[in-house]
Amino acid sequence: MQRVKAAVVQLCSTEDMSANLEAAELQVRAAAQDGATLIALPENTGYLKITDTPDAGEPLEDSRIVSTFQRLARELEVCILLGSFHRASEMPPRAYNTSVAIDATGRVATTYDKIHLFDIDVPGDVSFKESDDIVPGTAPVTVDLAGARIGLSVCYDLRFPELYRALLDQGAEVLAVPAAFTAQTGKAHWRVLLRARAIENQCYVLAADQWGRHGGKRHSHGESIIIDPWGQVVAQVSDGVGFATAWLDPERLASVRRGLPCAAHRRL
Repeated sequence: MQRVKAAVVQLCSTEDMSANLEAAELQVRAAAQDGATLIALPENTGYLKITDTPDAGEPLEDSRIVSTFQRLARELEVCILLGSFHRASEMPPRAYNTSVAIDATGRVATTYDKIHLFDIDVPGDVSFKESDDIVPGTAPVTVDLAGARIGLSVCYDLRFPELYRALLDQGAEVLAVPAAFTAQTGKAHWRVLLRARAIENQCYVLAADQWGRHGGKRHSHGESIIIDPWGQVVAQVSDGVGFATAWLDPERLASVRRGLPCAAHRRL
């Protein structure tokens, strides 16, 4: 792993793709101006579905959302983790919820399809069935980007530690957790789960979240953060649209893993 300055971007996306992309571009440019060369965006950056209208998504090769961030990555010479967009599937109108890693030349380095889908019904609290619109992915994905091995995940994946253990087994040093975490569940669980994933896998965590009211019943928690391998929060975005940066330090990673060699002590 190389030393890299990373940023997490917090947005309040809606179904207005043009406005979403404009807001995201402003934050990416600001983060790059601040020196970040690895910039993480939240889930559903370009389009956050609010209504019941079907969204079959876009093909990766012809996606307006993806091409926007390819152009920015190339122009600014930064790596971008596009939290997710709806990628057209073989089962329309359902799509994949796909995270995209873009390198500093604007090339798509890899993609990851969200495995765990948010199908819940808590009476009087929150009801959502992501599987009505999304086809689940099947495989963990890591990518070498900005000098680090990054494990990809999306939002509800956070509640399944076995996924992150699989990413660690693939050599992950950084875990990306883009999200549109609900306000209700986020208040109780967001930070504690992120810190747990960092601590148990001894990885940096980049958690870029949606924030605020998107329209209809959609309301996201925010609190986008960067966490070090000891579980310490080293950067956080305040309420509202914005970004935060922190250095990801290979010496810090090595020191934590050397001092408490959990991976070597695994028995199961």
